[in-house]
Amino acid sequence: MKRVYFKTFGCRTNIYDTQIMMQNLKDFKITNDENEADIIVVNSCTVTNGADSGVRNYINGANRKGAKVIIAGCGAFSKGADLFKEEKVFGVMGHSEKANINKLLNEKTRFVEMGDLNSIDETIVGEYIGKSKAFLKIQEGCNFRCSYCIIPYVRGDARSQDEELILEQVRKLASNGYGEFVLTGTNIGSYGQDKRSSLGNLLKRISQIRGVRRIRLGSIEPIQIDESFREILGESWMEKHLHLALQHTSEEMLRIMRRRNNVKRDLELFSELSSYGYALGTDFITGHPGESEELWSEAYQTLQKFPLTHIHSFVYSKRDGTPSATMKPEVRGDVSKQRLKSIEELVAEKNYEFRKKQDTPLEILVENKKDDIYTGYDQFYNKIFIHSSRNIDKEWVSISDYEVKKDANYAQFEI
Repeated sequence: MKRVYFKTFGCRTNIYDTQIMMQNLKDFKITNDENEADIIVVNSCTVTNGADSGVRNYINGANRKGAKVIIAGCGAFSKGADLFKEEKVFGVMGHSEKANINKLLNEKTRFVEMGDLNSIDETIVGEYIGKSKAFLKIQEGCNFRCSYCIIPYVRGDARSQDEELILEQVRKLASNGYGEFVLTGTNIGSYGQDKRSSLGNLLKRISQIRGVRRIRLGSIEPIQIDESFREILGESWMEKHLHLALQHTSEEMLRIMRRRNNVKRDLELFSELSSYGYALGTDFITGHPGESEELWSEAYQTLQKFPLTHIHSFVYSKRDGTPSATMKPEVRGDVSKQRLKSIEELVAEKNYEFRKKQDTPLEILVENKKDDIYTGYDQFYNKIFIHSSRNIDKEWVSISDYEVKKDANYAQFEI
C-alpha cells in the first residue's frame, strides 16, 4: 500500500478537515514520517500572503523529496491553479472533495477537483490519533465580509452542520473515551441561523450526552452572544474561557475594518462575562492601514479597561484580493510590531493577575508528557506544568495546590 503523509497548516478547522480526509482513506497507509511518504497531502492555509509563502516553500521541499503532492484546504482556491500550472502539485482538491480523497489519490493523471463552496461534511469522526481531546466542526463558511479577510471567499457563506449528525459524532467520540470537546468552524457563533437553532441550544444537547465532561469553543463574535447562550454560562461543563473576536478597540478602526462589533457594547459584554468568572480572550490586529498614532493611543487606553486574560494578536499582513490590501495610509512594520508587543505585555500581566486570584481547584486534562513533566490546560485555558512520578498522560486531574508564575502555573501531583 502506498503511504500518505498529511501536512496541516493553519487553524483548528484544518485539523478537523485533515481527520476527515484520513477517515475516508481505504487503499493507502497513513504515515507520520513525511520522508517515507509516497504521497503528501498539504492541507493549506491562505489567511495571509505569508501563509501562502509558507505553503509554497513546503511544497517545494516535498517535490525535492520526490513525493507526489496534493494541495487541499483554503490555499487550493487561492493558489491551487498557479501551483498546478507550474507542475508543483499533482492534484488540487477543494473542501467538498474530502470524502472523495481515496478516489482522487488513486488517479493516474493530474487533476483539479474544486467541487463547490456549498457542501458540509457528513463523515463521522470517531477518533483523533494521539489527541486527548476531540474537535467537532459544527459549521462551515462565514457571512461576514471584514475588509482584511479572504476566508469567506475560499470557504463560502455560513452553513450549519446537521445537529443530529453532530450529536452522533459526540456519542461515538465519548464512547471512545473523549471527555473534552472543542467546537470549531469558520464562524461558529453563526451556528443554527440557517436551521432555526442556535449555538446555545446545540451546546445544551451536547452536554446531555454521557461522557461529555467539558466543552470548549473556538472564536465567536461579540454580537453572537444571545439569550440561549447566556442561559448556559453557569453550567459546569462549559469551559470557563471564552474567546470573542474584537480585532480592535477603536470605533473608527472597526469601521475601516468593516467589523460588526461596537466598542461600548463589547466592553459591557466582557464585563458581564467576567462577572461569571470567565477568562476572556480576543483577537487583535495591529498596523492595519489607517491605524494612526491617535487611533492607536485611543485603542490601547480602551483595551486597558477590558477584563482580558488571553490574546491572539497579529501584525497586519496584506492579503491580496481583499479591500484592505489597497487601503492607505500603511503603517510601518516596526511601529506595528511595537504596538503588538505592548498589547501582548498588557494582557500577559492581566492573565498573571487573574491566575493569582483563583481560589478554586484547577481541572486539567493532561495532554503531553516529557520525562516526568506533564502539561495540560485548566478550565480557564491556562497552561500548567505538572511534576508527577505516576503516569497521568491523557488523564483528568484536579489540583488545588500549585505555584503561579508569570509564564504558567506549576504543580506537584502524587497519589
